[in-house]
Amino acid sequence: MAGTAGTPGTPRLLRAMNDRAALDLLLEHGPLSRTRLGKLTGLSKPTASQLLARLQAAGLVLASGTSEGRPGPGAQLYEVNPAAAYAAGLDVTPGRIVAAVADLTGRTVGRHELPTPGRRTGTPVVRQVTDALDGAVKAAGLTRDHVHRLVIGTPGAFDPSTARLRYASHLPGWHSPTLLGELAAALPMPVEYENDVNLAAVAEQRLGAARGHPDFVLLWNQEGLGAALVLGGRLHRGWTGGAGEVGFLPVPGAPLVRQVARANSGGYQELAGAQAVPALARELGVQDIPEGPYAEVAAALVGRAAERDDEPHRHLLRRYATRLATGLAALVCVLDPELVVLGGACLTAGGETLRDLVSAELAELAAARPRLVVGGVAEDPVLRGALESALAATRDEVFDTSR
Repeated sequence: MAGTAGTPGTPRLLRAMNDRAALDLLLEHGPLSRTRLGKLTGLSKPTASQLLARLQAAGLVLASGTSEGRPGPGAQLYEVNPAAAYAAGLDVTPGRIVAAVADLTGRTVGRHELPTPGRRTGTPVVRQVTDALDGAVKAAGLTRDHVHRLVIGTPGAFDPSTARLRYASHLPGWHSPTLLGELAAALPMPVEYENDVNLAAVAEQRLGAARGHPDFVLLWNQEGLGAALVLGGRLHRGWTGGAGEVGFLPVPGAPLVRQVARANSGGYQELAGAQAVPALARELGVQDIPEGPYAEVAAALVGRAAERDDEPHRHLLRRYATRLATGLAALVCVLDPELVVLGGACLTAGGETLRDLVSAELAELAAARPRLVVGGVAEDPVLRGALESALAATRDEVFDTSR
C-alpha cells in the first residue's frame, strides 16, 4: 500500500489507515468480533487483534460483550467508545434556539430549547448561544469542555469577506461584524457556522433521502423558501455564501424583487413561500383556515389538502404544485441534478401526493428529468445536519492515530 499524494506508505501511516477503516466499520455495523472485523478489512487475525488492542489503549474502542446464537463460547465484540468525544449543534431561528449534544457514535445524549429573545429584551446573542449550549450539555451530564466541536445553523450565511450575516434580516442581533469573534472568545471549542438549509441537506445526504447521490438539490419551504445545492458530493455555497437563496429568484406570476437588501416581498418567495399558502387557500374557497404562525398554518393547509378529496383542497394542492414547479424549473435547467429532495414542513406535509403533482408539473416546464423525493429526515433536520457536520470533523481529528 502507499500513502497519500504519492508518498510511500510508512508502517505508521498504514496502521493509521487501517485504524480509520476499522473505526468506520464499527460505526457503520455496530459491535463486531475480531474475526468479522478482519474479514471486512482484509486484515489477518493477528493484525486485527493488534489493531483492536491499539485502539482500546487509545480509548477509541471498548469491549462490549460477546456474540450469541452459536455453539461454544461467544466471541468478544468490540465497538467505538461513545464517550471518546462529543460534538454539538445549534439550530437558530427567529423564534427559538435548539441545541443538542451527540456522542462519537452519533447518538443524541442531550437536548435543550430556548425561545429566541426579540429585539426588545436586549439579551446578547452570545448569551443566547451559551445558554442553549449549556442546557444541552447539562442534559447530557457533561460540561462545555467535553464538547470537541460546535456547528451553528442559521438562516442566511456569514459572508467570509466581512464576517457579517447576510440574507437573514429577520434574525435580530446576529449582524454585528464582531459577533463571530465574541462567540469564539466565549466558547472553548472550535465553532463553525452554516446555512440552515445547507445543514438540512447534510442530514439528507448522510441519513436520509439523498444517501448515495453526489448531485442533488434540496428545496426547502418552512419559515422561508430556500435551496441547498450539492454538486460532486459537496455543498456549493457561492462566493458570499448565498448560493441557494432562491426566494429572490424572478419567476412568472410574482413581482420582481427590487432593492433586495431591503425588500421582503416578490420573486419565488412571494409566489410559493409558506406565507402564500393561506392567501391562496382563501382565494380558492377553502374553509376553516387555522390561526397561528404562517409557516405552521401553511403546513397544516397543505397536509389537509393532501388528505382530502373535495374540490377546494384539490385545487389548492394543484395550484401550489404549479407554483413550486415554476421556480424549481429554473433550478433544474441550470443545474441538471440527479435528484431533488423536497424538505421543510410546508413540503413534507404534502407527502407523496404533493410530490407527484410537482413532478408532473416539472416534467412540462423543464427539459431535465430529476427524480423528486420527499425528505427522509423527519425530526429536526437542520439540527441533525449540524450534529452530522460537527461529528464528521470531530471523527477526522479523534480517529487520526498517525500523530
